Amino acid sequence: RSPTGSLLAAEAMRAAGLLLAWALLHPASTQQCHLAGPGSVLRFTDTHAEIRVPALHRVPSSLDPLYGLVQRCLDLIQQNPLPTELLRAALNDPGSVRTSQVVQYELGYVVCAAVALVFTVAMPVAGMCFCYCRSRRRCGGRLRAHRRSLGCRRHCLLACLSFTSLIILTSVICAFVTSQRVKGQMEPGLGAVPATLRTLRQHIDSVPQGVQMVVDQFEVPRQQIISDLGGLSRSVGLSIHTQLKAMTYAALADLQDRAGDLQTSLHHLQILDKTAWVLASARAELELALQERRRRVVALLDDPRCTSCASVLGRAQSLELGADYGKVPSVEKVLKALAGLPRSDFAEMIRQGNGTFNSIPELAVERMAQVIQDLREEMARTTEKVQSIANSFPLPDYTRPVSEALEKAEERSQPYLREVERFERYRWIAGTVLCSVILLILACNVMGMALGAYGLSKREDPSDYECRGEAGAKFLLVGVGLAFLFSWLLILLVFATFLVGGNIQTLVCRNWVNQEIYKFIDTPGNLPPSMNLTRQLNLRRDSNLSAAYRECKSGAGLWEVLQLDRSYDLDEHLKTPKYTADFQKRLGDFTARLGEVRLLRSEGRQDLETFARSGVDEVDYGRFQEEMKNPVVQTSLPALARSLEGLQKMQRNGTVAGRLAAEAQALWKMQNSTVQSQEALVAKLGESVQFLSRLAPHLQERVKTTLATTALVEAQLPVQAQQILRQEIGCFTRKELRYFAQYLNWVGQMLREDVASCQPLATALDNGRVILCDRIADPWNAFWFSLGCCTFFLIPNIIFAVRLTKHFRPIRNRLM
Repeated sequence: RSPTGSLLAAEAMRAAGLLLAWALLHPASTQQCHLAGPGSVLRFTDTHAEIRVPALHRVPSSLDPLYGLVQRCLDLIQQNPLPTELLRAALNDPGSVRTSQVVQYELGYVVCAAVALVFTVAMPVAGMCFCYCRSRRRCGGRLRAHRRSLGCRRHCLLACLSFTSLIILTSVICAFVTSQRVKGQMEPGLGAVPATLRTLRQHIDSVPQGVQMVVDQFEVPRQQIISDLGGLSRSVGLSIHTQLKAMTYAALADLQDRAGDLQTSLHHLQILDKTAWVLASARAELELALQERRRRVVALLDDPRCTSCASVLGRAQSLELGADYGKVPSVEKVLKALAGLPRSDFAEMIRQGNGTFNSIPELAVERMAQVIQDLREEMARTTEKVQSIANSFPLPDYTRPVSEALEKAEERSQPYLREVERFERYRWIAGTVLCSVILLILACNVMGMALGAYGLSKREDPSDYECRGEAGAKFLLVGVGLAFLFSWLLILLVFATFLVGGNIQTLVCRNWVNQEIYKFIDTPGNLPPSMNLTRQLNLRRDSNLSAAYRECKSGAGLWEVLQLDRSYDLDEHLKTPKYTADFQKRLGDFTARLGEVRLLRSEGRQDLETFARSGVDEVDYGRFQEEMKNPVVQTSLPALARSLEGLQKMQRNGTVAGRLAAEAQALWKMQNSTVQSQEALVAKLGESVQFLSRLAPHLQERVKTTLATTALVEAQLPVQAQQILRQEIGCFTRKELRYFAQYLNWVGQMLREDVASCQPLATALDNGRVILCDRIADPWNAFWFSLGCCTFFLIPNIIFAVRLTKHFRPIRNRLM
């Protein structure tokens, strides 16, 4: 081999040693578990969505500024807080309620009622007076005289009437819009009351079925775990094989190198011994022939007849043998020590070790078959344990009072809801008719002002009669008449809706938002015994409606707010170890020897030890190398033959020339037959000497390292295989426990937030406030406020229209 090849071999061996050392110094237990992928997240089926109470929220609207204005007006009208004393008396002893108490609380509404009453009486009276005046041709007649300021006054009246009409138009549009909004929200709002009560009752009644459906979802993690168990044993075997193959393959490669060294060394030693003997025997034969040839050539060159032969005579005299291989050390002792080696088949031994190591995955499947079966049976027992969650759930025996209360509330609400719906229908009809009348009044104003202004522009003399101006005046008077005729109906509708909507806002909605209603209900003695909600709803004795509402809103379960015979701790029933202890124990107790691989049998070890003790490294290969530096013949036979051939051409004597040619031919024959064959043997001997001399200094160290490494790997493989087995089982256990934890966390979340949650009760109360206050009361109050604006602005509308009428008729006396 070349020096470069030997260097590469040494580097490769050093790299293999480093790899082996790394594998031994970094045990398999330092490997990390595989990170959890998307497949580690379980997907559960939501089976309870159809009986949920959807949360309603206030929807932002373009009318929100109007709603805010109305609420501020109502806050000014009704500044009193919730009348707890009055309500307590009204609920417990209605006969003890004094009118003065009601008037004192409703003082703002009483003042508004007085204003409405005055308006109701005054407007018809004023209308009759106006009719009387018209019959006497006083109100809305003609101007008595023309003045320079009439034009300015006319324009001012036109502007005031236009502005008043614009305000009335804006108000009536708002009244129309809010009336339609009330109508649009009233029907679904009223329908939501029994629907919500029914949904709540269904939610409570379906708790057992919901809990069972949640428990049945354990099939999801169970199937996943069963699937994972199916691949556990092969995964463990492959992991052991993957993590230990570098160490094992490096040891096998090192062993194969030592077996190769043994085979190759034995081959080269045999070549060394045989070649040295052949060279020594050939030297004796060559020595006789070479002496005879030297004698003849020297005699020929020394002949006086040989011209110019003295120059070659010296080389011919020095013609003698060179290397003597009889002096080199004998390797017979080494060959005797290595006789019969190798006694073991290293190739078969390595193949068997490799096959045993590569069969670890199949061996793992075989050894773990029983524990996998036991774990599958354990999963069946775990299913029974999970069923105990549904069996021990306490709610079915304690939710009956709540369900009955909801059913009773649903039945009792129906008549009241029908009455409200009927009243709303009448309100909408009356509001639509009266808003239409207001629009008719506005149409009369617009027609009157348009015709009157057009008539004035066409009239040349103020005292002349003009039909279009007269028609404009009559349109204005028709509007005035309609205003007088319907204003009392308008104020009655405004006051009726104001009284209802205002009290709903100030008595109910305002105190609902600031929780004053809940405080009133929670205070003992405020409600009669027949309305004791804590007892009717079977709430905890140490709780009340406000506390139950807060707990439900924060996501408490029904079992946490109801009065139970014994406390129930859901977290205690959902602790993971309760369901996984046996599963963990079976995996933790499992052991199996999976790394028992025999890399080197005893006879193979003895072969290597014999090889190391054979004395291969004790042979003096330097003597061989020194001897090989000497040529077979000291003088070059080809050079001497060519010199004789040159001399032969220079001879005048034919006999001498012929003898020179014959000697040259004999030298060439000796060179081509005997010397060259010995030189070939020397070259062959050199290859063996080179290999053995390179191997000898490291032989003992390499063999010892190989034997130690092989023994260490054989000892470490079972230990590290056991460590990897424990690690893989630990990773598998943690992965499967995550499935259990996911399921149990999901069960707790579903029971608290969905299946057995009391949050729907809080959501229903919040929805009731949104429907009543935000979606019905706000547009309802905006309706009466807008209609009230129309009604009160009819007064200036009447005044401006009557006064403007005179300007559209001819003047009686024209004064310049």
